[in-house]
This record gives sequence, C-alpha cells and structure tokens, in this order.
Amino acid sequence: MLDFPGVGVKLRWLSFWTVTIALSLPALGADRPGAISGYVRDASGIPQMGAVVEIASSAARTLIVFTDGAGFYSAADLLPGLYSIKVSAPSFLPALREKVGLHPGGSVHLNITLSTLLNAMRVAPLRGTVDDDDWKWTLRSAANRPVLRVFDDPATSAEQESHDLKGSLSFLAGSAAGGYGSGSDMSTGFSVERSIFSADRVGLSGNVGYGAGLPAAVLRATYSHYLPDGSGPSMAITMRRFAPSDPNLHNAALQALALTTGEDLTVGDVLELKFGSELQTIQFLGRVTAFRPFGSMDLHISPNTVVEYDYATSLPNTRAEKGFDSAPADLSEADPRVSMANFATRLERAHHHEVNVSRRIGKNKLQIAVFSDRVANTALTGTGEVTAAGGFLLPDVYSGTFTYAGDTLDTRGARVVLERKLASDLTATLDYAYGGVLNLSKPDVELQDAQRWISTQRRHALAAKLSGTLPGSHTHWIASYRWVNGPALTPVDMFNASPGQSDPFLNVFIRQPIPTLGFLPAHMEALVDVRNLLAQGYVPVMGQDGQTVYLVQAARSVRGGVTISF
Repeated sequence: MLDFPGVGVKLRWLSFWTVTIALSLPALGADRPGAISGYVRDASGIPQMGAVVEIASSAARTLIVFTDGAGFYSAADLLPGLYSIKVSAPSFLPALREKVGLHPGGSVHLNITLSTLLNAMRVAPLRGTVDDDDWKWTLRSAANRPVLRVFDDPATSAEQESHDLKGSLSFLAGSAAGGYGSGSDMSTGFSVERSIFSADRVGLSGNVGYGAGLPAAVLRATYSHYLPDGSGPSMAITMRRFAPSDPNLHNAALQALALTTGEDLTVGDVLELKFGSELQTIQFLGRVTAFRPFGSMDLHISPNTVVEYDYATSLPNTRAEKGFDSAPADLSEADPRVSMANFATRLERAHHHEVNVSRRIGKNKLQIAVFSDRVANTALTGTGEVTAAGGFLLPDVYSGTFTYAGDTLDTRGARVVLERKLASDLTATLDYAYGGVLNLSKPDVELQDAQRWISTQRRHALAAKLSGTLPGSHTHWIASYRWVNGPALTPVDMFNASPGQSDPFLNVFIRQPIPTLGFLPAHMEALVDVRNLLAQGYVPVMGQDGQTVYLVQAARSVRGGVTISF
C-alpha cells in the first residue's frame, strides 16, 4: 500500500474549507439587498405625481419615497423580508398593501391605484349581464341635469368612446306662420367635443340666430369626467343673450349666465344617486338670481325593476331622443323662462317631485308614476301681434311668440306609460296622464285682465308615439299625437321625462342622411322638425289693439335645415 506523506492532511483541510464555504453561502446570500418599485395612478389610470410611498419592514424600519411625474416610485437596497406599503396623496384615500414578500436579491413591481371616497363606494357595477339594447327607458334630464339612462345603450357608449374629437355644424331656418307661431328666422349651430386624459371630455357648443330680427346667441362650455363604471362629475357654463325685441323696453337686452354642476355615485349594486344644482343670474330690466337644485335616486330591485324618486326645478329637455338639438336660439324653448309684469322681470320657479316604478315584461316596458308640481310665476306662451307697451307682455321677434305672466300651478297627478318594440327598428309608446293645468275660467277676456281669470283645472291627456328607422334609407323618424280633453294653457304633466313624453298635439321629426363624397370625413343629414302641425289648442283672448291673440300650450313651428357631423 502506497503512502504519500502530507496528502491526508491536505485532504482534511480541503474538506474543512468546502464545508465552511457551503455553510457560508446562504448567510452571504441572505444579505443581498432587493428593490420594490411601481406606479401610482388614480381609478382612471392617470399617474399621480408627488404621492408619498411609505415602505415599512417587519423590523419596524420605514423608508419614505415620492413618485415622479410619471407616477413611478422605487426603493432600493432593501433587506429581504415582509413589507407593508402605504401610499397617500391629497384628495385620495390612503392605500395599503401588506405582506409584500421580498426575496434576497429580488425585485418586486407593485402598482397602486388610489381612490376617492366616492370611488370607494362604487363596489360593484350597477348593471348586470342581462342588460341589452332593448331596454332603453331614458329619463331625459331637465335643462340643468345630465342624461340618465336606467340601462345604457352599449352601442351608443361604444361610439362615443371611439371618437377623441367630435363636432357638428348646422344651418336651420323657420317658416313664417302668420301669427300662429314659428318665426322665419335662421340660425347656425355648432358643437365640438374632445376627449382629454382618456377619462375627461370638454365641449363647446353654441347657436346664433339671425335673419329679420336682431342677433341672439347661446354659448355653452362643458367638462365631464368619466369613471370606469360610467359615472362621474360634470360642470357646464351657459351664456345667453337675446337682443331687445320691442322699443318700449328701451333697448334692454336679456342676458343670462348659468353655472351647472352635477355628480353621481353608486352604493353597492342596487342604489344610484344623481344630484347637482344650477345657479342662474338674469339681467333684464334689473337683475334676478335663481338657485335650482335637482336630484334623483334609483333603487334597482331586480334586473327588470327600478324604483325612482326624482326632484327637478326646470322643465325637461324633450329634444334628447331626437339625437339633435333643433331648438332655435330664442325664448320659445330656452331656459330661463321669464315673463314680465309692470316692466319688471318675473322668473318662473318650479318644484317637481315624482316617484315612479319601471318594469320590463318581455318586449313591453311599463312605468307607473305619481307626481306633485308647483310652478310659481308661470311663463305662458302666446302668439299674435303684440307690443310691450303695457309692461305685462314680453314679445319675441325670433319665434313670433310672446310670454305672459300666468298664475301659480299647484297640482298632483299620475302617469302610466306602456312601450313595446314592434320590430328591431320600430317602437310604439302609449302615455296616459291625469293632473292639473292652468286655464281660463271665463272665455273672451281681455289679455291685460286674463291673469285674474286663470285657475288650475283637472285634465286627462292621452298620447301615442311611433319612432323608428327605415332600413333602406336609414331615415330616423318620430311621429306623435297628444290629446287633451279640454282647453288648457299648460300641458298636463309638464315635467314628464319618460319615454312616453311628447309635445302637445301632432308632431313629426325626420332626420335623413345625405350621401356625401367618399373622401369627405363628414356625415350630412337633412332635418325637419314640425310641432303642433294643425295649430290646435289655441285659446283666444282680446289683444291690446282689439285684435284676437292666442294663449297656447305649444305654438305651431316648422323648422328645417342641414347638419354636418364629423
């Protein structure tokens, strides 16, 4: 047996160092530092600069870093272990992530989303998977309230989201009606809306009227913020100016400024709240200011049943379902609604309370509602040749109408609406309402004395409406007729914002696409809007000069034109 001196000693030393190094490697690796980084954004995905990020270890050591302009934060040289990360920023609730494990030499990427208090309350989407395009109970807003849909139209939402910039330009004109309404003025309308920061939209729209009369103008700027569930705050500023229409008013132009704010929130998956207010100030023969709050509360009992409470202080915008605002820039259909008494401005002030239940039953939609209305300083509409000489009439040369200061309307009533989709492009609606209206209790009175003969009387109203789109030409049309069982100066259920809402008597609206050249990105349409075509519901009174004028629910109006959308 061979024996090499010293070899055994070397082998023992080699074994010793091998074991020592093997035992030391885990200890050396345990001290290798790691890093934690990520981005801080809000619920809409917007980076939050300057947010405070506190990184606390289980050894009670805390490191504080701040996010940069891109919302990015990074903390290096961290010992392995468990960490708690807390992020805070102004106007947001603090966000906490616990038990974040960091391995030796590892790197953890952790993104944090900050929420406001209102966002935190939106714990689930309000609408379930059973929603479809067939359920379109649209609760159209008052002039100061955003449009609220019980169930949204996905196609419409997708179309809106797919355009960063949208705009339209329209040219409309009215046909003279010989004292029965509708002036022969012309107007140009425009609107531009752009998406910014992916979740915000800003818009500018306006309407300028011209022709035989002096120019009138309406300008509106809007801002809205959309959250992932479709809700969010909104704000709008509206400026209106109507040139003097009578020399007896000493060239006093009517100017109005309105600031509107709104917000909505969802509590759980059954309750939706919408609320806001509008502050109006009117300069005309003095200054008048009004504060108009509004709000609604929707309780979704089931996917097919909604119970709503609604409070409004302005008449609803009945032009929403047409997809185009064909209203002229005059006093006939614009807010604020003002009249005049003794050369002093009277502003219409309203309070509307409503409770309704909407239910879908197969292809039918049914709504039952009860309401309470109180309208002070009611601005009544009249037609005929008048002047402001007596200090109690406010003529409007643009629409060929005038406003007259009526009495207070105080009434309660009920409504039943039935809607059925007869085909994919044809919908029928029936609307029955019972409530109070203002009317003359004595016939053949003089206009200056009519106010003391105006009282609240009960009326029945029945309306039928058909709407659809022709498959070949893609013509969108709406035809309606609303019957009342007696004379009236105001509509029955004047705050009706249900799908059964329609203007008094016979009305027709047509929107016809016009073929354009292929290289033009714009989309052109021809418009025809006819109100009270047969001039029904005219209540005669004796005018200032002995001629007959009329007080009406709605004056006859025929308007048409072209709109260009891009």
